[in-house]
Amino acid sequence: MCGLLAYLSTDADRVDDATVTGVREALHCMRHRGPDENAVWSDSRAVFGFNRLSFIDIEHSHQPMPYADGRYRIVFNGEIYNYVELREELIAAGAELATQGDTETIVAGYHLWGEDVVTRLRGMFAFVIWDTVTNTAFGARDPFGIKPLFTTRLPDGGLVFSSEKKALLELLGGSKAAGDVDGASLQHYLTLQYVPEPATLHQGIRRIESGTTFTVVDGELHTKRYFHPTFPIRPVAKNERQALYDRIADVLDDSVRVHMRADVTVGAFLSGGIDSTAIAALAKRYNPKLMTFTTGFEREGFSEIDVAAESAAAIGVEHITKVVTADEFAAAIPLVVWYLDDPVADPALVPLYFIAREARKHVKVVLSGEGADELFGGYNIYREPLSLAAFDKLPMGLRRALGRLSTQLPDGMRGKDLLRRGSIPLEQRYYGNARIFRDDELGFLERRDPDLSHVAVTAKLYERTRAAGYDDVTAMQYVDLFTWLRGDILVKADKMTMANSLELRVPFLDPEVFAVASTLPVGQRVTKETTKYALRRALEQIVPPHVLNRRKLGFPVPTRHWLAEGLHDWARQVVEESQTDEWLDKKQVLAMLSAHRDNQRSGSPVDYSRKLWTLLVFMIWHGIFVEERITPAVPDTVYPVRI
Repeated sequence: MCGLLAYLSTDADRVDDATVTGVREALHCMRHRGPDENAVWSDSRAVFGFNRLSFIDIEHSHQPMPYADGRYRIVFNGEIYNYVELREELIAAGAELATQGDTETIVAGYHLWGEDVVTRLRGMFAFVIWDTVTNTAFGARDPFGIKPLFTTRLPDGGLVFSSEKKALLELLGGSKAAGDVDGASLQHYLTLQYVPEPATLHQGIRRIESGTTFTVVDGELHTKRYFHPTFPIRPVAKNERQALYDRIADVLDDSVRVHMRADVTVGAFLSGGIDSTAIAALAKRYNPKLMTFTTGFEREGFSEIDVAAESAAAIGVEHITKVVTADEFAAAIPLVVWYLDDPVADPALVPLYFIAREARKHVKVVLSGEGADELFGGYNIYREPLSLAAFDKLPMGLRRALGRLSTQLPDGMRGKDLLRRGSIPLEQRYYGNARIFRDDELGFLERRDPDLSHVAVTAKLYERTRAAGYDDVTAMQYVDLFTWLRGDILVKADKMTMANSLELRVPFLDPEVFAVASTLPVGQRVTKETTKYALRRALEQIVPPHVLNRRKLGFPVPTRHWLAEGLHDWARQVVEESQTDEWLDKKQVLAMLSAHRDNQRSGSPVDYSRKLWTLLVFMIWHGIFVEERITPAVPDTVYPVRI
């Protein structure tokens, strides 16, 4: 696990000492991603820089790595879990391998199989390979987007790729050189709580999308999607169900087994829910001394520490907890946002940062349960099509009439929201697991594009689902793979663990696991009573009974209470000092903050905390990356670890 930086010139002999020095200095922005060592390699047309956090073949797998007598150089961020099997296949095909690690299998596979190598990789990855003979580059990101990759073009015409956007800003000479704030991306952020790929909040910097390969020829970037998730749903007869559940359990066990491959200690996050508990229970089979970690808050109802501790005791693992106070939470936010590169308005980022920091004192690698909900149908919103099935049988004109009727009903009246949702087609009502501001609630946005909507993000995705004939539940999962999962879940997982030089691995997001999960009928994913039905049945013999049907919490954060109490003055100061007047009507934001405090004091159910949090995170991001007024104190070192 590392931070990569790759500069590719548009013509020969462009690389000079200043370019090499610039890459070397920009690597410092990503030192948290690879504190074990750093290195820079260059020729007349390319400069590769690398920060390394080492796990496998620690002595020999140094990067940038040469292959084929120096014809190729590769920089690679991630882990290939089937590298042992790939090595055997490559050696049988005549490849010469000088290391025991996974990096060499990628470049050797590219030499042997060409671009098809990416379809053979079981893991998380972002890499760039430079061919010194053809003066071309090839690279890719993993199917789900677990590992990030940003790109921009420098004033000299050179094309640069990096694991973090801040390194590109360093090479560009600052935020202003990266272009203005992208107004469309800001509008999407306020709706979705993240910036959807491939955009960033800087107009001049973009991301290589998940599941995409790219080539660079004569300085021109060409991308191609190689991962097209499909759901070949198969009916399951009653007498076949147990075999299905056994198959799910087996493929998860195998995924955890290969995800445990490392020359260092591997631990696991444990939130108290079924997903992380299953991963920890399976991991203990391969590491009897497994350590687990969880976090929570002192406020009742906002902590899973007790349940996680009970789960840890039931599966017999050592367990470590971290309680986060409101003051710690607020003090960490500027640093957390700096690590993020772009704003993500998910409050769970902060406790994740703290538990990663705690875990790094003990281990270098942790397993976690991300991806289970998207693959197996774990979100309650996925049950919505079941409750709205009757509306699908009505003519669209009648559905619209019912929608108009719902607007005349008093707020809070039973059935009002059901009528509203039933009148709206799926493509308009669902665009991911979080909706912060509706289009009609963006009156405070000074430079709003009235023609821009969330539909612009999901329209092409829905076109694919309709062309494939997917039902509404499957369509929602498909949309989440390209929106919520890679925009929120995986960004916070990567950024908050890498901030602490800790590698996070996600066994649910494995091609073999997806191959099984994608075949499940809707009734094996969601029912009117529960979510992740087949997964729960498969895990009956793996997770403790008290976890099996427990309501999902994750890492809940008491921002609703804090923004009305101890953090109210802090939030007001953030708004007042922010120089975002070009984008936001700060008077309206302050009025919302006051209204939220008044509502909580009076017992009103109206809660603006998520909306306020979204605005506060953007303001802090703007203060760091645009105004350059906020300068977080970034640690130079990481914690020692028992290996």
